[in-house]
Amino acid sequence: MKYRTFGKLGWQVSEIGFGAWALGGQAWGGQRDEDSVAALKQALDLGCNFIDTAQGYGDGHSERVIGTFLKAHKGERIYVATKIPPKSPGEWPPTPYDDIEARFPENYLRERIEISLRNLQTDCIDLLQLHTWTRAWNRQPAALAVLRELRREGKLRGIGISTPEQDQNSLVELMRQGWLDSVQVIYNIFEQEPQAELLPAALEHNVGVIVRVAFDEGALTGKFTEKTTFAPDEFRNNYFAGDRLARTVRRVGQLKATIGAAEPDLATAALKFALKPRAVSTVIPGMRNVRQARLNCSISDLPPLADELELKLRQHAWARANWYKGKD
Repeated sequence: MKYRTFGKLGWQVSEIGFGAWALGGQAWGGQRDEDSVAALKQALDLGCNFIDTAQGYGDGHSERVIGTFLKAHKGERIYVATKIPPKSPGEWPPTPYDDIEARFPENYLRERIEISLRNLQTDCIDLLQLHTWTRAWNRQPAALAVLRELRREGKLRGIGISTPEQDQNSLVELMRQGWLDSVQVIYNIFEQEPQAELLPAALEHNVGVIVRVAFDEGALTGKFTEKTTFAPDEFRNNYFAGDRLARTVRRVGQLKATIGAAEPDLATAALKFALKPRAVSTVIPGMRNVRQARLNCSISDLPPLADELELKLRQHAWARANWYKGKD
């Protein structure tokens, strides 16, 4: 496993981190806790020392599984990032008309961080992220001021935001103003917009970058066909609604032709592509079992993506707007 410096916080984090959404056992279908623990153990054994979770993953279940796991591995330095969702009711992501004081009020943030502290069985969270954002809040980022106060109180070490899917560059100004220690961003072969402004800004201002959705919700593993189906309660039913799955499968076929024999498979190329930018601190593919942990972590042992292949893959950028809203 290779390690990278996590922005101004200076942590040495594994370049392959552990994405723990599936451990919540909801949006990704059923999940057994014993499989989750085995996946965490396998990743740790392979050098992974960064875990990303959220309160919204199984209503805190992912955090609780991780907390129990960490208690059994107290002697090892594992960095944990979690996220607080905006207060309900309200849109996700927030609209330009939302009031930050209504969606992330101080009393709510204080209550929520105590929940994560209990779930994770710790007295200080390594990285506390707001789970989404709107550009409208950049003028008066009151919630970030509250997080700074919580950091002074010893409740957290780092402050971050997970980008809103439709406007990832909304965080650039916050990085420039020094509000953020990290950003969590969607970056993959299809979604390359962060290369324009966000990644250069993170590098310039020494902000850690966590890359999520490196596999485009599974599409870039190359395992889907036009006949692939998902569990009724799985979020990918919405993400790949209508003709989206068929269109994606066709695009993936073109990708495979471009990669050819240059990489063992599309999944390997996808993770290497996400790791390629200098600004990236860690990539957090989802892991729900030992096999996935082993395959994902092993990518760090391989040579990096060749510059020539990266240039070819840049031609596969796909501007799709906000697919997370679904399709009627």
